[in-house]
Amino acid sequence: MTHANRPGLIPRRQFLAAGAAALAGLLAPGRPASATALSSMLCHHPRTGPHPHPAPRPGITADKVLTREQLGAFANAYDAFDEVRQIPEIIDGIRCNCGCADDPSFYSLLSCYEGEGMARICEICQGQGRLAFRLYRGGKTLDEIRAAIDARFG
Repeated sequence: MTHANRPGLIPRRQFLAAGAAALAGLLAPGRPASATALSSMLCHHPRTGPHPHPAPRPGITADKVLTREQLGAFANAYDAFDEVRQIPEIIDGIRCNCGCADDPSFYSLLSCYEGEGMARICEICQGQGRLAFRLYRGGKTLDEIRAAIDARFG
């Protein structure tokens, strides 16, 4: 029986990523990891159904996207955050497919790269951001990028 058939269970990759994040938080000097902070980073809630992609907000910038310095020990996420920082107006028009769309405080995939930065540990958030960047650099429109992300992550 897969995790999808058993409510309350999360995929093994997410479990391992959460454990790695917890360990990194505990080992980081001067940065105690609280249970609340770690739990807010986990993207373990399954989507409750299809959600439309949000409209990119006028004048959106990457000012709130975490920097490499803010990411600290999450070096595996540096490239994803760097790429997202270059195209915030595109990322803001994409729904996150890891379950974030169900959280009322998350507007778009860009939200995963701000604040607590769920994308620091979530491979789905990172994958969507990196795919969007590659497709945008390849000349794809926002609608084409959305369709590709839905086909791969939806």
